Amino acid sequence: MIDFIQNITQKIQKVIFILFYSSSFKKFGKKSTLVFPFRINGAKFISIEKKAHVNEGAWMLAHKISEKDPVIKIGSGSYIGRFVHIVSVNEIDIKDNALIADKVYISDNAHDYKDVNAIIKDQDILDNGPVVIGENTWLGENVCVMGASVGKHCVIGANAVVINDIPDYSIAVGSPAKVIRQYDASSQKWEKVSP
Repeated sequence: MIDFIQNITQKIQKVIFILFYSSSFKKFGKKSTLVFPFRINGAKFISIEKKAHVNEGAWMLAHKISEKDPVIKIGSGSYIGRFVHIVSVNEIDIKDNALIADKVYISDNAHDYKDVNAIIKDQDILDNGPVVIGENTWLGENVCVMGASVGKHCVIGANAVVINDIPDYSIAVGSPAKVIRQYDASSQKWEKVSP
């Protein structure tokens, strides 16, 4: 009975979303879902491709701080977990079929903190450049990606903090995240990486 009620509730929410919210986005693809409750700032800069799913509690912020329009793109077939926080002043491009677990933070910016006589939250927002999350990549629970990109078909372990680019076909863990395995095409195995 609970499943039945949840299914009906989700269908009603989807109809309400399509009628009242989906046209606010730069693009909102067919068969995509954005589950209530959510917080969206700058929807006109956000593109969600077809068959993408964004779970409840998501907060996406595309914040214009310069002449350049900020961009958030979520690729086709991607799954975004609960309570994900995505903040862009430049560009965040989550490629097709990415798997983003719960409580992940992805940002292309940071607060300046250099002036010790000024409150940090009142200092400038620094643009750290575009961030890409590669196709078919999995970010584990509580991962933070800050001003760095992750290649395709990567696995980033839970609680990792990504501040440097991670190459394609890598497994990375830790804070800061370090690559511990990479796929070797010649052996067709995931090989350990020497520190």
